[in-house]
Amino acid sequence: MTSDPAHAISRSNPPELGSPPGYSQIVEINAGRIVFISGQTALDAQGNVVGKDDFSTQAEQVFRNLSIALQDRGCTAVNLVKLTAFLTDMNNLGRYREARNRFFSSVTPPAAPAVTLVEVSRLYGADFMIEIEAIAVA
Repeated sequence: MTSDPAHAISRSNPPELGSPPGYSQIVEINAGRIVFISGQTALDAQGNVVGKDDFSTQAEQVFRNLSIALQDRGCTAVNLVKLTAFLTDMNNLGRYREARNRFFSSVTPPAAPAVTLVEVSRLYGADFMIEIEAIAVA
């Protein structure tokens, strides 16, 4: 079990549940501010789709947008306790993990929130291939 006393976040992977790569089975929060971040897609500040038909570019934009939302609340990736990721094609799982790992390795120690990953038939915009919503604690 690891913890971040400044933010009262404890992460755990009980041996019976295994130790997953890049996320934690359990995240416990002891007080603090809770920040809910709406689903982030591959839109830029002007509302244009970034990386149409290019999953890797879209994933990078989604994590960039997530970072902007976190910074707006005085947070970084280390504050994340839960992500829910929606992919329109599970064949992009490897590219999603690459973008996710780059994002989480940007902080020390690397963050490992609880994660749910779901394949969906479509997202609200026809060109979107990925959307991620998040919960952070500050």
